[in-house]
Amino acid sequence: MPSPEAASIPDGEPHHQRQAAESFGSDPERYDRARPRYPDVLIERIVAGAPGLILDVGVGTGIVARQFQAAGCTVLGVDPDARMAEFAQRSGVDVAVSTFEAWEAAGRKFDAVVSGESWHWVDPVAGAAKAAEVLRPGGRLAAFWITGRPPEGLDEAFAEVYRRALPESLVSRLGARSLEEAHSAMCTKAADGMRATGAFDEPEQWRFHWTKSYTRDEWLDALLTSGAAIPHSKLTDLLAGIGDAIDAVGGSFTMNYVTFVVTAVRRS
Repeated sequence: MPSPEAASIPDGEPHHQRQAAESFGSDPERYDRARPRYPDVLIERIVAGAPGLILDVGVGTGIVARQFQAAGCTVLGVDPDARMAEFAQRSGVDVAVSTFEAWEAAGRKFDAVVSGESWHWVDPVAGAAKAAEVLRPGGRLAAFWITGRPPEGLDEAFAEVYRRALPESLVSRLGARSLEEAHSAMCTKAADGMRATGAFDEPEQWRFHWTKSYTRDEWLDALLTSGAAIPHSKLTDLLAGIGDAIDAVGGSFTMNYVTFVVTAVRRS
């Protein structure tokens, strides 16, 4: 059973699914509270080469943006969901409400364009071209995603709950390993989009492994941020089953996370 981020991977071409893309803003407070932060080593590695002005595409509630602010950067966010943007603004992030493809930079140039758990909602070629347009020469584009797996035994218990409560879900149909492969496929598509512009050096892929501990209630809170429209009756069964599985291992567990990154530098 993967993380809520992996569970939200849609079928088909995600950047055409605007309703799905904007389904996460129904409860921005929960989203901001429950979603994991990104590993410090990722932020530090990007900031080392782009220490100034950052554009955060799909800023959401400002999770990524605030991490870059804490590292000393100035951040502007872009997000099509006014509910998420309003929350991010209240948290201290400057946000423009727009899709990235339609957003107007007004001549501004950035040291880095970043996108945490959002680049699959952007057209991979048009988005990379827009990033190249707004990046200074030598600036970096970095898109990243998170997936995770519970400890052995609990992962199968979670998977069985999904098969029983939501047999038609992507989680049930693919399984954790294939969902990791789906994240790798998103990285490949992003890299292909960067290559298609002719404006970037050869893309690189990075991976960062890390862990995060959850109590029962914290994990159930996180599950409610996946953005999927689950019928109430099935959601009740899902949460009850997952809660029982966590109770059976003592009421808490450690999630093993991987952050997948695809990144490229704007040519001079």
